[in-house]
Amino acid sequence: MAALIRSRVTDWTLVVPVLAVVVLALTWGRELSGLAVVAVAAFLAGAVLAAVHHAEVVAHKVGEPFGSLVLAVAVTVIEVALIVTLMISGGEETRSLARDTVFAAVMITCNGILGLSLLLGALRRRVAVFNSEGTGGALATVATLATLSLVVPTFTSRPGPQFSSAQLTFAAVASLALYGLFVLVQTGRHRDYFLPVRADGTVVDADGDGHADPPSTRAALASVGLLLVALIAVVGLAKTVSPAIEAGVRAANLPQSFVGVVIALLVLLPETLAAARAARRDRVQISLNLALGSAMASIGLTIPAIALASIWLDGPLLLGLGGTQMTLLALTVVTGVLTVVPGRATLLQGGVHLVLMAAFVFLAASP
Repeated sequence: MAALIRSRVTDWTLVVPVLAVVVLALTWGRELSGLAVVAVAAFLAGAVLAAVHHAEVVAHKVGEPFGSLVLAVAVTVIEVALIVTLMISGGEETRSLARDTVFAAVMITCNGILGLSLLLGALRRRVAVFNSEGTGGALATVATLATLSLVVPTFTSRPGPQFSSAQLTFAAVASLALYGLFVLVQTGRHRDYFLPVRADGTVVDADGDGHADPPSTRAALASVGLLLVALIAVVGLAKTVSPAIEAGVRAANLPQSFVGVVIALLVLLPETLAAARAARRDRVQISLNLALGSAMASIGLTIPAIALASIWLDGPLLLGLGGTQMTLLALTVVTGVLTVVPGRATLLQGGVHLVLMAAFVFLAASP
């Protein structure tokens, strides 16, 4: 019994969320020194990793594709919380933060995570195999959400790349409805389209893991509680370090829009690691579920949250993309379609998407 207690106490996934909440209570509303910002950022990163770990535990319990859905939603909740807290505290300079962060999340997931997953899968089996029906449907949903929420605002009759109140409400409802429809299809009628497959098209383990048994119900419920604690810590600590993030971007002479890239990179790093692990286990479909599911959730949940938060936010919300960004988005969608349709990919497709990811980061830092 004593050994079991010591094991639980020394488990970082249990300790870090609790300590992060303690740090949040000690630093809330205070001006932080440079050393304190570093310490808070470390606990913030630890809380993000712990949140994703507990989401994975719950995901393993419920199986695929529910597992990828749980992880994607958990990460997106973190992202939405970061966006809203920074927009509320940032003033006029953060009017485009939602657009910048959501677009960054789409590019990172659809090029960075997807490209890395295909690359690792192809290195393991020479050809990465996945289900083209499910992946194609997910990509189509991402393309529709991105165009409706990020491209259309540029071409409305409103001055500047923004929606009117009625247009924003429609975009929010449509995004939420489309995301909800995809979740119903993914978890119900066509669940088999989102399960990992072998080269001959047969489904691998339904739980997506041939090595470990699912956790007990008690362990899964404990992870649900710790996941909520970790998410609370992430939201609060993000609010605490938000001035330092913006100051760092200004000090590096980077455009204000790069703050959105930093947020997306921070939030999606744990998910990138999860997708990479799945690809190395020859579960490329799970990696693609994570990548496209996160892109979809990022738009489908962020836009409604921002529409609701606009009640308290002063000034217009800039959602429309510029010409360079729309070009990158269009190239990503076209390349993604050509990658997904065959249901298999080589090193070349993975490399193409990673080059698009590099182009996005470079142009974000040097527009």
